[in-house]
Amino acid sequence: MIDHAQMPDNPYLLLTPGPLSTSKGVKATMLRDWCTWDDDYNGIVRAIREKLTALATAAPGYTSVLMQGSGTFSVEAVIGTALPQDGKLLVMANGAYGNRIATIARYQRIPHTVMDLGETGRPDPAILRDTLDRSPEISHVAVVHCETTTGMLNPVEALGKVVKAAGRVYIVDAMSSFGGIPMDQAEVGADFLISSANKCIQGVPGFGFVVARRPALEACAGQARSLSLDLYEQWKVMEEKGGKWRFTSPTHVVRAFATALAELEAEGGVAARHARYATNQKRLVEGMAQLGFATLLPPEHQSPIITSFLSPAEPGYRFQDFYDALKAKGFVIYPGKVTARETFRIGNIGEVYPADIERLLDAIAGLRNS
Repeated sequence: MIDHAQMPDNPYLLLTPGPLSTSKGVKATMLRDWCTWDDDYNGIVRAIREKLTALATAAPGYTSVLMQGSGTFSVEAVIGTALPQDGKLLVMANGAYGNRIATIARYQRIPHTVMDLGETGRPDPAILRDTLDRSPEISHVAVVHCETTTGMLNPVEALGKVVKAAGRVYIVDAMSSFGGIPMDQAEVGADFLISSANKCIQGVPGFGFVVARRPALEACAGQARSLSLDLYEQWKVMEEKGGKWRFTSPTHVVRAFATALAELEAEGGVAARHARYATNQKRLVEGMAQLGFATLLPPEHQSPIITSFLSPAEPGYRFQDFYDALKAKGFVIYPGKVTARETFRIGNIGEVYPADIERLLDAIAGLRNS
């Protein structure tokens, strides 16, 4: 039995949208080796798939599949497998991760069009409806739920109603929101919902996953443009061989994720985790405002996952100096990602609690007063 108390603390808290700070329990789980052919290990994979599907929706007819690599690997697996040769993808993009979906389509030579909303615009269901009415060749629509470029939360349910009414396939990148923001995949209308182990479930990097409407996934047979990123074949092997992966799986990461799922349940599920994240983010914004920092986005568009702050217009300010000083005090934040404004980002997901936010604010106040 591993004594978690004997494990050293991390030298700093990761205030990022993932990889993020994990519990000692999650870290300790990785100290044991596992065989990919072992029935015990494959049983863990089966349980993970069942739990992920249940977290996504209670509606029947859904299934899940795990995919090696970062979350982008899973996004690419969906785009490259779900789109038939005669299909066309519409990407609603308001940040780097929406644009990355379009880049994937370009690399895979998939016909696509981008609804470019800028970095602070939000998708409008009415405009989407008009676009689909005028473009019958569009077969699939993709959007990012929480665009961590800015922290924007996109209206995926309202968009989903339009997509499904138009008879199109709906792909939602829920990378940094799944498990941390309550949603029902069936109500959202997503045929494919994509996330990663190292986000709101609070596991570590190494694999992503897709929860899919089973008929939509079954319709993908033979369509993949990649061997290793064939989502349908990966799912088929996991289904038929009781949790087996086609190629070597990240065993330590998978086992850690099982522990993270158990910790999510112990915390009170997605609703409780969302409440903690929302409390963290609310206090962060309030405290930063008191220190003179403004947010990039208005509150009504802001997710509880990560917040973009405008850089101070002070002579001599450099993000790298600010970053280094905070890291020395035990906090790692993110640089800005928007192109139009100078910003930096602070995430509050992972093993982060209100007391940690207070410590961060005290550290920033100290830097401002020094």
